[in-house]
Amino acid sequence: MASAFSRVALIGFGEVGQTLGADLLAAGVAIAAYDVLFAKPDSVPSRALARIAVRRAENAAAVKDAELVISAVTAASDIEAARSVAAALPRGTFYFDVNSVSPGTKRACADIIEAAGGRYVEAAVMTPIAPKRIASPMLLGGPHAADFIARAQSLGFAGEVFSREIGLASATKMCRSVIIKGVESLLCESMVAARHYGVDKTVLDSLSDLLPVGDWDRLARYMISRSLEHGARRAEEMREAAKTVQEAGLEPLMAAATAKREEWSAAHRDARNLQELGAMLDAMRAGERAAERAAE
Repeated sequence: MASAFSRVALIGFGEVGQTLGADLLAAGVAIAAYDVLFAKPDSVPSRALARIAVRRAENAAAVKDAELVISAVTAASDIEAARSVAAALPRGTFYFDVNSVSPGTKRACADIIEAAGGRYVEAAVMTPIAPKRIASPMLLGGPHAADFIARAQSLGFAGEVFSREIGLASATKMCRSVIIKGVESLLCESMVAARHYGVDKTVLDSLSDLLPVGDWDRLARYMISRSLEHGARRAEEMREAAKTVQEAGLEPLMAAATAKREEWSAAHRDARNLQELGAMLDAMRAGERAAERAAE
């Protein structure tokens, strides 16, 4: 039986990095972490160091003794993260890329890591990380995926080897995101506009008749609040989803529009904690009017 990883480096200490870091620490793993925002003492990653006792290190120092490197950065930083550690990566070290990017971006990262002597493993996290944490379902890709999960499963990972070819796992997630994030953005745009006309409840009632999927008011509030909370990150992901569609030879009309709406939602993040859908929509409308006045 393959031995579990005992020395792990985390590149990126946002929500995913913090979650995996905490769970791996609980499993007895020694962890070094690097995040560009560690340079700012009041940043979210810096504050998280007080409750998640990983060893803070610069990116090259974090990976120099690692058996496993986990890349959990923003989508736009995926390739740069791989480049930043490649020269210091010990030969044979596994590089686990959990970032939500296009197949082409994953293949570019794989080329960097493999050229440096590392073993690149593609991961597509198929649910939000919070509910199941390290046990979140993941599709794994690449020639080293089976060897990775043989050593990682006992630490709590629940990845499924999807393909030996890099890119197919991410293609699955990105094409799915066109739908999931697209529905979020459609609901957001429809409901904010409907609130302006005072017909938001009528629209939701009509959706319940047309698409009986449960409580549309609750679903709309949940999905819109998710885009408010994570809009900046989702916008980056949807730009990668647009690349995925483009790499398939199709103009990414819907994915590109969704990226713009997610970015817009991020600008109205202050409304995310309001409990009533109507209050949330009113706050978003008020925020938009304030932004328009400021731009005049």
